[in-house]
Amino acid sequence: MDFKGMVALVTGSSRGIGKSTIIELAKRGCNVVINYNNSIEEANILKEFVECNYEVNALAIKADISNEEEVKNMVDTTIKEFCKIDILVNNASVALDTLFEDKTKENFMKTLEVNLIGTFLVSKYVGNIMLQNKKGTIVNVSSTNGIDTFYPMSLDYDASKAGVISLTHNLALEYAPYIRVNAVAPGWVNTDMNKELDEEFIKLENQKIYLNRFANPEEIAKVIVFLASDDASYINNTVIRVDGGY
Repeated sequence: MDFKGMVALVTGSSRGIGKSTIIELAKRGCNVVINYNNSIEEANILKEFVECNYEVNALAIKADISNEEEVKNMVDTTIKEFCKIDILVNNASVALDTLFEDKTKENFMKTLEVNLIGTFLVSKYVGNIMLQNKKGTIVNVSSTNGIDTFYPMSLDYDASKAGVISLTHNLALEYAPYIRVNAVAPGWVNTDMNKELDEEFIKLENQKIYLNRFANPEEIAKVIVFLASDDASYINNTVIRVDGGY
């Protein structure tokens, strides 16, 4: 898979799955835009890493993807720097897990604003650029939580990821035939989002996974990069589970 000369914007990419996706794209010659909201140090370290190790240009941009003006600024800044966006990976998300009885409207709204509305906003503004070039690919990061693995402590997260899947199908229709839109649905992944999980809970969940372990971020990133590549040129409007067999 050769991405030489292409430009990819990956939201929430200073760490975790997003960081691994940036590295996998850069390895293949893709210029990358690292989006972050709070993790400026990690974003700048990643920018320096990919520019020093691969023959690519990188840009780190702060933007809260639930804020429309910040999204517009991120896209405008990217276009000023690179003149185009070939690949969009909507990865940024939050999880505000609490006991069901402690869930609040504020929890729910914040989760939806970032995970679902943020994905919509970035897709809208980047999609407009891609349509002008009549070419592009979008990969949304959903979750098996949005399909059939449910946790009442995460019901706002689950709902948002189900929404991302619905959004994927609608965007694929809206942007046809010029932009391919697909999604990945990871199961458990070794990221910061899951590092506080109870050891006994992790043990029980591993027993439900055929491969008996959580995924590493790189394993999800490689599927994302495949979907963004010409090797997946006839894959569209599809959700791929990456859960180790749950």
